[in-house]
Amino acid sequence: MPSDRERRSHMFPLSPPSDKGVAKVANWAVIGIFVILLFSFFAQARSFLMPVTLAILLFFVFIPFRRLMERLGIGAVITAAIVSLGLVVAVVLIGFVISGPANRLIENAPQITQRLEQRFTEIRSNFRGLERAAEKIDEIAGGSSSPPEPAAPPGEAPPDATLTGTLSAIPAPGAPQPPDQQIQVEVNATPETSTLASALNLGPALVGQIIFTLFLLFFLISSGDLLYLKIVQSFDSMREKRAAYLALREIEDSLGTYLGAITLINACLGVAIGLAMWAWGMPSPVLFGLAAFLLNFIPYLGSVAGIIIATLVGVFVFDDLFAPLMVGLTYLAITALEGQLITPYFVSRRLQLNTVVVFLTVALWAWLWSVIGMIVAVPLLVVMRVLAEHIPGLQKFGNFLAGEDPPALEDDDEEEARELVEAGDEAGDAAAASAATMVLATKD
Repeated sequence: MPSDRERRSHMFPLSPPSDKGVAKVANWAVIGIFVILLFSFFAQARSFLMPVTLAILLFFVFIPFRRLMERLGIGAVITAAIVSLGLVVAVVLIGFVISGPANRLIENAPQITQRLEQRFTEIRSNFRGLERAAEKIDEIAGGSSSPPEPAAPPGEAPPDATLTGTLSAIPAPGAPQPPDQQIQVEVNATPETSTLASALNLGPALVGQIIFTLFLLFFLISSGDLLYLKIVQSFDSMREKRAAYLALREIEDSLGTYLGAITLINACLGVAIGLAMWAWGMPSPVLFGLAAFLLNFIPYLGSVAGIIIATLVGVFVFDDLFAPLMVGLTYLAITALEGQLITPYFVSRRLQLNTVVVFLTVALWAWLWSVIGMIVAVPLLVVMRVLAEHIPGLQKFGNFLAGEDPPALEDDDEEEARELVEAGDEAGDAAAASAATMVLATKD
């Protein structure tokens, strides 16, 4: 029987360090430093990179429309103006739809605040027993014996801190002792910035980025084929030029197909959510439908946020807890039907991506660029997958980005990997897996 050391040396053969191994480690270290600096650059320059990225993605989406208009005899400048004005009109229409429910919310703000306070008091009273039990546990565990400070009544801000003391002056030598003076110092807490004030502060920056995106998109579309010509002519041979041009055409086809299908599906989802909220008696069902349409552009996290928002609103609207639960389950059922059946059926299987990679990419871009990052994460993955299929040496990376049915590689790596994993799955532990896969390894 071989010893554990011999078995481990057989599984992971040891070799003396060489200059080639040291160079490979150094190369990976340089790549890691470059990736860290690149992410830092994305985070620091997001105010500039976000509108540029959005404009370039929209440029690829509207390129087929520009070609269609050129075949109809309409110039690129007029097409760019039509696209830019169309996007402005779409934003204005969305704002107009939101303005009605938003104005009603502002007008009914006092009643809504009173209702929220009442509902919060009712919900808190239901958990009064748990609070008493927690206090008893704290007392038994040796917690603080000082009585808790009384909480401020609902709807009232806690009183500002007040310091009270006695001021005694030091008399001069031979002078009579002056009487003590009672002073009172009131410390006012700095008021916290409200959500509305934060939104108003971010408003100019957001409007500026939208205007920058529209202007850049206008210049890209109005330039015609200039961008494609500059990219293609940067390659040397005709074969490389053709490959680059075909990659650009496939990017625009893939983005147009994906975003077109997703937009149509999200519109139908918004209508379904709005009707469901109306059927349950939720306030402003149109606003819920529009929110569902916009949130569903964010994979996974958007639907989760919609479910949470609908459930919380239901908690404060209805008197019981059963109706809010059913509202959240209804939202969940509709989004699950869309995500598991409708989207996979209408979106080409060639555009389907690895779900784990999609989730991690959305989380990464959310950390870098907030909401805009979550929206552009999947389109950027589509672009990366198309590029990986056309750039030599990146086919394996494109295969990793693919979904359940990735395209077959030109070599036998995929078949060998599948055969190896299936053979190892039948083993119960690492030693058995080593023995089961040894036969396959000896074929090379």
